Amino acid sequence: MLQKIKTAVALRYPSEAEAPIITLKEKGALAKRMIEIAKENDIPLVEDETLANVLSVQEIGACVPEETWNVVAKVFAYIKKVENMNAKGIFKN
Repeated sequence: MLQKIKTAVALRYPSEAEAPIITLKEKGALAKRMIEIAKENDIPLVEDETLANVLSVQEIGACVPEETWNVVAKVFAYIKKVENMNAKGIFKN
């Protein structure tokens, strides 16, 4: 049986950018470590294997491809919702 290689991609959406920017991407052990660091620092995580695989072929510093904008917008909306709930003490990741 083939074992899946973990992929992780970090995004940032600066106000002056046309779309979110890929700030970091890793596979395998480094992707797992990236996820651990995010958890240790209470950085919101969203697991979407398909999206991670699509974004991981892009260059660091590139805007996410237009074809992914709808899915990426949903990711950012979810993260904002979780952050708002955390601020109100309703939910903690």
